[in-house]
Amino acid sequence: MEEKKKKTAFYCVTKLRIFLVALSFAYLAKTMSGAYMNSILTQIERRFNIPASLVGVINGSFEMGNLLVIAFVSYLGAKLHRPRVIALGCAVMGLGCFLIALPHFLMGRYRYDNSISLLENSSSTIAICLANQSKFSMAMEHPSGECKKSSGSLMWVFVLVGNVIRGIGETPITPLGISYVEDFAKTENSPFYIGCLQIATILGPLFGLMIASYCAQLYVDFGFVNLADLTLSLTDARWVGAWWLGVLVCAALNFFVAIPFLFLPKSLVKEGEEENVDLGRKGNKTLVPVEKAAQAKMKIREITKDFVPYLKSLFHNRVYVLFLITTVLQFSAWIGMITFMPKYLEQQFGISASDAIFLIGVYNLPIICVGYLIGGLMMKKFKISTYKAAHLGFWSSLTEYLIYFSAFFMICKNVSVAGLTVSYKGIDQLSYVETSLYANCNQGCGCSTKVWDPICGENGIEYISACLAGCEASNKTGKTMVFTNCSCISVLGVSSGNGSAVLGQCSREKDCDTMLHYYLILSLVCSLIYSFGAMPGYMVLIRSLKPEEKSFGVGLHTLTARVFAGIPSPICFGAMIDTTCLKWGTKRCGGEGACRMYDSDAYRLLYLGVPAVLRALCYIPGVFILLILRKESKHLVGENIEMEATEGENAPAERKDVAEQNDDVQNCTSTPPETTDAIEVDFKKN
Repeated sequence: MEEKKKKTAFYCVTKLRIFLVALSFAYLAKTMSGAYMNSILTQIERRFNIPASLVGVINGSFEMGNLLVIAFVSYLGAKLHRPRVIALGCAVMGLGCFLIALPHFLMGRYRYDNSISLLENSSSTIAICLANQSKFSMAMEHPSGECKKSSGSLMWVFVLVGNVIRGIGETPITPLGISYVEDFAKTENSPFYIGCLQIATILGPLFGLMIASYCAQLYVDFGFVNLADLTLSLTDARWVGAWWLGVLVCAALNFFVAIPFLFLPKSLVKEGEEENVDLGRKGNKTLVPVEKAAQAKMKIREITKDFVPYLKSLFHNRVYVLFLITTVLQFSAWIGMITFMPKYLEQQFGISASDAIFLIGVYNLPIICVGYLIGGLMMKKFKISTYKAAHLGFWSSLTEYLIYFSAFFMICKNVSVAGLTVSYKGIDQLSYVETSLYANCNQGCGCSTKVWDPICGENGIEYISACLAGCEASNKTGKTMVFTNCSCISVLGVSSGNGSAVLGQCSREKDCDTMLHYYLILSLVCSLIYSFGAMPGYMVLIRSLKPEEKSFGVGLHTLTARVFAGIPSPICFGAMIDTTCLKWGTKRCGGEGACRMYDSDAYRLLYLGVPAVLRALCYIPGVFILLILRKESKHLVGENIEMEATEGENAPAERKDVAEQNDDVQNCTSTPPETTDAIEVDFKKN
């Protein structure tokens, strides 16, 4: 009989461990998908030829999907077969990823702006600037009726809907997975198990960023086109990587991790209580504890009757309300920044999307882990009180905020583009109008301003096309093409006759590489300092709630952050970034497409300045939180002193009990399961 019990216990414990391993892979899959999607937004913008504001809508659609089912999951999730609901969620995430990649197979091959290829013939030397080229210009600016019918492609809607579905599928994984572990794991084992899950939340984004970096190096239609014929470089504003490939990898992984959950039971024997298995079976009783079964039978009205009282109690909690305001402001700043951070590195420092994604993963992720670890150990070793934790979080954030201002001085000068950032005579002159692209030197060429096919002149100035540079001939083919007899380039007197140019964008200044390294080091330092105070700061939220309010309070905190920060922030940031565009791309059949070039100075001021203002505002409620906690801390100490004075020496046991209670309140260091979501959001911010 004893041997049978041991086998049963081993069997149940093994299933819990299998669930934990499966849940770790589910965490890995969902965080990898999220990091990958966030990293390829620039590729999506270029592939579908859409503005950054629309890209922000696509990014925020994930949170919209979350909100659609979060109430349903929160209420009914624990009453259903939780492993199977998680399996369904993983499968839905896989379906969402598949829908995101589907447009690649429906749109045909990617065709980028290329004025040269339309004029090429069999000869090695071709005419560029010709009077009759106006016919070509008119054809580009006034598309035929047949072309107009196919214009305004809405294939990006597949990406939007797929991201919404991905958000729906992600919703049950964390709450149901954590509650399942909490229900059937030993109390002392639960923190360790949840800590193991956090490894997956860091490895997932790391893998996602590395895959995104690799895919961004591959041409979008690799395997179907001759790469030798491409005239694009990785830093070209028209370059689109194989964004769809990594999405399919994420889809396959999500489908795969759903399989183990289908074979796991609805309930298990709680660790350490295996000896009661036989008694439970003889009495034909479920393995779920009695109180859990009672909760499952509660009516909706019995649950909702506590909703209003809890809500009133939370909004009468001054620390909680102030923390909500702080969260919305900080999340609005961080989510907007991380959404467009790869784009910022590309535009500001002139690096490729692949390098930008790789550097973010290498410089930010490992140091964030170190910051969380140090902050958690500090809380545990020194038994930091709520008041001290609030100070630790506040001053860490403020220190990082002050250091953050150094980024404003890490400047990389705008690329010199004739008609946009400099005049055709080489004088600095910023212009947002297309008429400035014309000059006396290219008047007779009949050039179109709609085509973006840049060349770099020997004078160091970039021109948006060979025609607008006044080039009359070219030789060689592909990326090695050289343009000669360029009348606009000779205006500066760099050459004795008409100047020459090579295909592609001009290289950025050497100072840009130095500034990039400074910026990455600054990012590393800021990530370390901020993540160090993230856990103590979050514990202020947890400890400000009554035990019966914690679940509802943390859920409302997450909901508020998503509604007021997660959704609007990327949309607003995208719209602001669009205002800094100097040259818009043009859709093949007419209409404004993706931006080809930004005013890097204006981009930097908006990208860094708006978060700076939002974060400055968040320190106002932060100061009030410190004042409230200081007052409560003094009041608590005063009560203890008064109690000790009135009790005298006759009640040592009572004083000991009071002291133990105060220590429990002030020195609580356990991290509840709800912090899993917060840690993921904190990572996304950084």
